[in-house]
Amino acid sequence: MKFAYKFSNLLGAVYRQGNLSFSKDGNAVISPVGNRISIFDLKNNTSETLPVSTDKNITCVGISPKGNLAIVVDEDGAALLVSLITRAVLHHFHFHKPVNSISFSPDGRKFVVTKENVALMYHAPGKQQEFNAFVLDKSYYGPYDETTCIDWTDDSKCFVVGSKDMSTWVFGAERWTNLIYCSLGGHKDVIVGCFFEKDSLDLYTVSQDGVLCIWESDTELDSLVLKNKPEKPKMPRRGEDEEEEDDDEEEEREGEVIRGKAETSKSNEKTKKVRFQHMSKHFFNKENDFTKLTAAAYHKATHILVTGFASGIFHLHELPEFNLIHSLSISNQRIASVALNYSGDWIAFGCSGMGQLLVWEWQSESYVFKQQGHFNNMASLAYSPDGQYVVTGGDDGKVKVWNTNTCLCFVTFTEHTSSVSKVAFTSSGFVVVSASLDGTVRAFDLHRYRNFRTFTSPRPAQFSSLAVDVSGELVSAGAQDSFEIFLWSMQTGRLLEILGGHEGPVSCLSFSPVQSILASASWDRTVRLWDMMNSWQVKETLHLTTDALSVAYRPDGHELAVSTLNGEISFWNPDTATQVGSVAGRHDLETGRKDTDKVTAKHLSKTKCFTSLCYSADGESILCGGQSKFVCIYNVNAQMLLKKFEISCNLSFDAMEEFLDRRKMTEFGSLALVDEGDGDKDGVNISLPGVRKGDMSSRHFKPEIRVSSLHFSPTGRSWAATTTEGLLIYSLDATLVFDPYDLDLDVTPASVRNQLRHQEWAAAIVLAFRLNEKALKQEVLETVPHQQISVVCGTLPDVYVEKLLDFVATCLEKSGHLQFYMTWAQSLLMLHGQKLKNRSGAILPTLHALQKSIQTHRDNLTKLCDFNMYNIRYAVALSKQSGIKRPLGQEEENNSQGDDAEDDDDDDDDDEQEMRQACFDDEEMIL
Repeated sequence: MKFAYKFSNLLGAVYRQGNLSFSKDGNAVISPVGNRISIFDLKNNTSETLPVSTDKNITCVGISPKGNLAIVVDEDGAALLVSLITRAVLHHFHFHKPVNSISFSPDGRKFVVTKENVALMYHAPGKQQEFNAFVLDKSYYGPYDETTCIDWTDDSKCFVVGSKDMSTWVFGAERWTNLIYCSLGGHKDVIVGCFFEKDSLDLYTVSQDGVLCIWESDTELDSLVLKNKPEKPKMPRRGEDEEEEDDDEEEEREGEVIRGKAETSKSNEKTKKVRFQHMSKHFFNKENDFTKLTAAAYHKATHILVTGFASGIFHLHELPEFNLIHSLSISNQRIASVALNYSGDWIAFGCSGMGQLLVWEWQSESYVFKQQGHFNNMASLAYSPDGQYVVTGGDDGKVKVWNTNTCLCFVTFTEHTSSVSKVAFTSSGFVVVSASLDGTVRAFDLHRYRNFRTFTSPRPAQFSSLAVDVSGELVSAGAQDSFEIFLWSMQTGRLLEILGGHEGPVSCLSFSPVQSILASASWDRTVRLWDMMNSWQVKETLHLTTDALSVAYRPDGHELAVSTLNGEISFWNPDTATQVGSVAGRHDLETGRKDTDKVTAKHLSKTKCFTSLCYSADGESILCGGQSKFVCIYNVNAQMLLKKFEISCNLSFDAMEEFLDRRKMTEFGSLALVDEGDGDKDGVNISLPGVRKGDMSSRHFKPEIRVSSLHFSPTGRSWAATTTEGLLIYSLDATLVFDPYDLDLDVTPASVRNQLRHQEWAAAIVLAFRLNEKALKQEVLETVPHQQISVVCGTLPDVYVEKLLDFVATCLEKSGHLQFYMTWAQSLLMLHGQKLKNRSGAILPTLHALQKSIQTHRDNLTKLCDFNMYNIRYAVALSKQSGIKRPLGQEEENNSQGDDAEDDDDDDDDDEQEMRQACFDDEEMIL
């Protein structure tokens, strides 16, 4: 088994905090999710998480005008320059302070970063490779409090900065004679947004208390005059050498420094300064006096202003008349970010409280994109039998089903009223079963998207474990308070039996994949095997040294893995009830030290253990996860650690570092435990006594990183883990793996193509698979004539049949030659079916991958055929309605032909059904 698994995608979370951005073409939304960046393609309905991450949660993202570069900044001010084309990190930089906002100039030559009360302008990285990609140009000082927002003029000559001190500052990107800086007031609360009008210095400012101020400039952009920079004196005076050296060092470090003053500067120069006039002030209609305006965005071409409020309401206004277009509510939580695409048709909203990401088309008043992740911890996951879907359950009581191809959630079930502890798929793949702490086990239909079964116990119980047998008929759930196991029938919904005998809470259940035997792990230090065919009797009892936390069957059903409280994993033979091996994995967890821990991480790791187990698709390895940031994979036969996957490097979580930062330790404790929130976000609003603002009961907290559930895809191409960060998908990176088979000196690409020229198809395929290059194998297969496929498959050696079937299943997923590759699959299965059946356990992942690819194409073709048939019927009906009126003499003839027409319609319907059935003959033969 190859362990080239790389991070593939992040599901379960679509937005956390920070600013949303659109791509250059406006078809994709770039959203920060924790310490990662996700890109949601709105045209193709897919999502992708970039394989780059910061040390802490991302607070702001800046996109270049060309859309090829992105600057990502985290909570501490550490920045990454990321290429959106190659998905690689180009440069690291640290601003040493938290950054509030970042914005590129429209010409792409510079970008401005605001931190604390200063605005820093840098030269943007160019096409040439540079040692330092970020070169400081100017530092602008003006506001007395933290800066909040930035906006540029269209010609990149000036930019405006809003601040928490209720002032707005206009700065020149160059030293203009008539505009160096200008300060504007007029607001009584924090500035949320400031926007220039198109090709003008006219300005709009929006404050947190819901006030819009319109400013008009008396100068056009073309009237800005560049000021000549004065020359420095060549000979400094004696005694001022040290002061000049200090000034040179400060200027080199901060670039050119521009310091603004709030009062009007008195100058005797004849040049007319740029002045702004306060034209008007408008007030937004809010629900109550305590609802704050939290986000704003302005589209200059359409003159549309979008504002979001803390109550989840957003307004659309047309400026400068301030005409209200829409006033709608999209959530009951605070809107944290608003963005408009290039054309101004789509508006993206981000709600950090509920983890929502919405894209609204305001002209048609419809959703373009609507996704929400689990806003609490995710507790469990399960793959569908074909690997096409993933179901997750969380502490928020929701059950979500995700498509592994698009990585988007397409259905959410909200029937549970408490935390969902376990989820599972039935063998058919169209029924999801979930157990919850609300005392119910529910079954959901993925055809009609409804809850069609609800299983309950005679006495209220909290279900913490769940298992469904191979046939999908028996549903079992374990209770953590009554120590009992309940069995229900899926068809009737009735309670069949209550299994008692455990003396502690039932922690995990698992059905054998080949027979009706249920394994139950409990805190009473036993694992019991229940025979479902023999009156639900206890077949065997496995005695352990400590509490059992998780149990898992191998895919062939001949081995059982149990994780215990002492950090060990024991392997048992369920037929003979004997232990065949064990792995001590306590020291492989490498847990970190929390801010409140009194002991070191080395001693703390002795109390950690694995809480989730999962066999690989071939059964040779086992995945283990628990109260740590690592997922360990062990070889079952050798009983040794093969690889450790670090699921997160986000220092915003607790227990991430082995040692505490002593710079943050004081005599009263760690500074990380001090709550310094403010009312602008989700923290505490520290205000004057008697002021009714903020929620003093809310506090910041750092969740602890842990792995709650693991599951291997039936196709063997990927595995997933539910963590504090979300649902992480790791998949095989086939492009980086070179694994030749039976390599020799004569195995070269030239010899392969030589065999193709001589039409030795089987020999060419064997040589290509011995070299094992994907491009060469695909070239050889597609060169074989269609009528020769069955002949070539019959002459292949047995060792290459499985390899060829695996490669065909991989190519069928993305290739457009559907019939060609399905002919390969059909020929291999028909000619070598009996030999493959004898090795069904080894090639099961390959068959699952083949089934997933065929099912995907079947669904797409079904939609296409239905759409075409509806269009044909519509065209026929339209042609009949728009027919030419015939003379009266032909009416009797038309009436006599009426019955024949009805018969013809019935024949047409039969022909359509036959045509539709013929489209899927090949697929059904393989399925």
